[in-house]
Amino acid sequence: MKNPTERPTYYRMTTEAVVQQFQTDLEAGLSPHEAQARLTQNGANQLVAKSKKTLVQRFIDQFKDFMIIVLLVAALVAAFSGEVPDAVIILLVVLLNAAFGVFQEVQAEAAIDALKEMSAPQAQVLRNSQVVTVPSTDLVVGDLVLLEAGAVIPADLRLVEAQNLKVEEAALTGESVPVTKQTAPLTTTDKISLGDQTNLAFMNSNVTNGRGLGVVVATGMQTEVGRIAGMLNQADETKTPLQENLNHLGKTLTWLILILAVVIFGLGLMNHQASILNMLLIAISLAVAAIPEGLPAIVTVTLALGTKRMAKRQAIVRKLPAVETLGSTDIIAADKTGTLTQNKMTVERIFANNQLQNALDFPASFEQPIMQVMTLANDTKIDPTGALLGDPTETALIQYGLNQNLAVQTYLGQLPRVAEVPFDSERKLMTTIHQLANGQYLIATKGAPDQLLPRTMQYQLKDHVQPMTDEQRNLILSTNQQLARQALRVLGMAYRVVAELPATITTETVEQDLIFAGLVGMIDPERPEVAAAVATAREAGIRPLMITGDHRDTATAIAQRLGILKPGQMDAVITGAELDQLDDATFAQKVGQYSVYARVAPEHKVRIVKAWQQKGKVVAMTGDGVNDAPALKTADIGIGMGITGTEVSKNAADMVLADDNFATIVVAVEEGRKVFANIQKAIQYLLSANLGEVLTLFMMTILGWQILAPVQILWINLVTDTFPAIALGIEPMEQDIMKHKPRGRQANFLSGGVTPAILYQGLLEGGLTLLVYWLGITYPVHANAQLAHADALTMAFATLGLIQLFHAFNVKSLHGTLFRKERFKNHTFNWAILVSALLMAATILLPGFNQLFHVTPLSLSQWGTVLAGAGSIIVIVEVVKLVQRRVAQRQS
Repeated sequence: MKNPTERPTYYRMTTEAVVQQFQTDLEAGLSPHEAQARLTQNGANQLVAKSKKTLVQRFIDQFKDFMIIVLLVAALVAAFSGEVPDAVIILLVVLLNAAFGVFQEVQAEAAIDALKEMSAPQAQVLRNSQVVTVPSTDLVVGDLVLLEAGAVIPADLRLVEAQNLKVEEAALTGESVPVTKQTAPLTTTDKISLGDQTNLAFMNSNVTNGRGLGVVVATGMQTEVGRIAGMLNQADETKTPLQENLNHLGKTLTWLILILAVVIFGLGLMNHQASILNMLLIAISLAVAAIPEGLPAIVTVTLALGTKRMAKRQAIVRKLPAVETLGSTDIIAADKTGTLTQNKMTVERIFANNQLQNALDFPASFEQPIMQVMTLANDTKIDPTGALLGDPTETALIQYGLNQNLAVQTYLGQLPRVAEVPFDSERKLMTTIHQLANGQYLIATKGAPDQLLPRTMQYQLKDHVQPMTDEQRNLILSTNQQLARQALRVLGMAYRVVAELPATITTETVEQDLIFAGLVGMIDPERPEVAAAVATAREAGIRPLMITGDHRDTATAIAQRLGILKPGQMDAVITGAELDQLDDATFAQKVGQYSVYARVAPEHKVRIVKAWQQKGKVVAMTGDGVNDAPALKTADIGIGMGITGTEVSKNAADMVLADDNFATIVVAVEEGRKVFANIQKAIQYLLSANLGEVLTLFMMTILGWQILAPVQILWINLVTDTFPAIALGIEPMEQDIMKHKPRGRQANFLSGGVTPAILYQGLLEGGLTLLVYWLGITYPVHANAQLAHADALTMAFATLGLIQLFHAFNVKSLHGTLFRKERFKNHTFNWAILVSALLMAATILLPGFNQLFHVTPLSLSQWGTVLAGAGSIIVIVEVVKLVQRRVAQRQS
């Protein structure tokens, strides 16, 4: 008997049809021989992972990045031109970058392993008329599995028996309240979500109450969890905006460098300035100078430092590029249960004595009949550690009493349960009977208000019992509707005291002539800090979405309370069933209308993420359940929950919130924007500096001047590029960084005014360096022409190095002035500039270095010229920024 390849709608089939299809026997189950045959035919009941990459494969993959290829070419060019130290440095940078990448990826593909670990290790099965315990991996379709409270469901089952059976499916469906299961076929002709398939039980969900028996209809990869595992295997890794930006930058630089090298090579030959070999070496030197070989290392270090800062703020990053990606986020699609809410039912409102009050304001005591019923008509168990075990709705009632400092355990001990009428899904009530100290019996009943109210003849009003009237019934029903509209789950409480128990304990004998005690409204409440976080996200131009498996009304109410929806904004809510009616083209047009998605399945979540991505938006997806894993992997950045999250969701995520606090996401977005801004500053610094170097070499070639030696270019790159650029990566955050709209997917490191800044600032660096060289030749200290040219070249070398260090102060802010106190708070940057300046000066001032670097000692006047030329870039850039600010003010 094979697992079906298509997914039949088992919830529509009768028990007889299921038994017939899987050729099993409800009395005896399968025979061991038949079970073994099916196991051989279908394979084990386990999840299959795709083959993993080896460390070598992962290491090789790091070299497929375009920027890395550019750097490898640069290393070859440097080696063939005789600049072995330059080649070695570039290769070390490449290897360091690859090692970082492999380290981040080693633990990033463990989602399927986590799914396997979740599988139930043992299952109770009826085989050959006997109940036997077998490994869950040995289950086959057609097996009859016995279920009881506390069990983990080992495969997908069509239930054939259910006695007060409740199954908690939050990790699969996102619904926090356990689902009451039954066995009758569902008559609907529409496709329904997993949470509504009440006669099915799904692999890896948990039995919270009751007992049941189910026929295995799917095992392994054919189960609903298996489908998710398959989606994870097939999910494409999304390139982050950071990776796309660096790839684009690398390609752009490569073409520019190649064109520039060819132009210079051609001009040199046309002007007969040098031999073919010498012009080739000059062109190669230009190429080496133009490539920012330190960029990948600087980006990696900046990201790593950002990761460290975020970890201190409870956001643990599993993949380095995710730090920057957060900063470009346009959409945060948040799973409701456990992410926006606390994933625990909580008593919120109480209606007693004809007053509706907040639960915290209610004067709770066991003198109140409603508190007696809440505590007694309850199957919650309290273990020795004080933990509450049972249905979340019932544990919420007990927890409320404990939170009000009531002696719950003592009270339960004083009123032992002597009989009960268990809950069933038809009458929607449960009753327990307790013996009082005076020998009488207290009947405590709780359940659905519409079922409970017809059984009441009186109601409690403070210390008195009043006859039930139509007016009172209408008040109770209207209050029930009011609470339900707020998406609260409402339970009614009633009681009566009898002198003797009836001979038979049934609903007809005990659940009659009751005294209405009150209503209790419960909800899985929102996290208290989330509303403020949502407001902050909106201020930053980020749109928050709620994606949940819960019902429309519940999702809408929570979304309105959090500020994701405005009151009455019902058209912004869509269910999974309604989403199924939309084709991809129609949904792509309408996706911007919806802020809340209710009753959705895993494939819906992936579809939502992709629809926003197709609109060019950067999407972050938060989640904690198995059902979130495919969407977490598909999103530009997946955010898992560290406390309540399953291992599957955490391993599929790019970042994990250690405190499960939605507000931490806002902190992470802030940090991501800071990281992007700092990387942008480093790129602006590096490219403007390299442009200045290229312009200097280019014009020296055109003018026939003596050209800087390759060792001088290498030293300037090493000293002035590395330390200041890394220090720029830890610049403090600018004050208005969360006031700007997200830059989005289309933005890159060269946008937002950075490209014009690089161009004019690079031209300034090159022009000022050439000016100092010209001054050195025109006004020489030595009469000897050869010495004069050597001094001029040394002055150009010193100017080109120092002007970059002065310019590093300019790039601390793209448009803001340098002369603000906070600009000098980065002590690492200040030390980096000082060390780099000393290293530049050392090549000229220290004996023994002159010959190595082809430089000569300079006089005080020559040093004055160098410092004036280099320092003037601050004055010029400050003037340009001032004009830019004035123009921007007039335009605004």
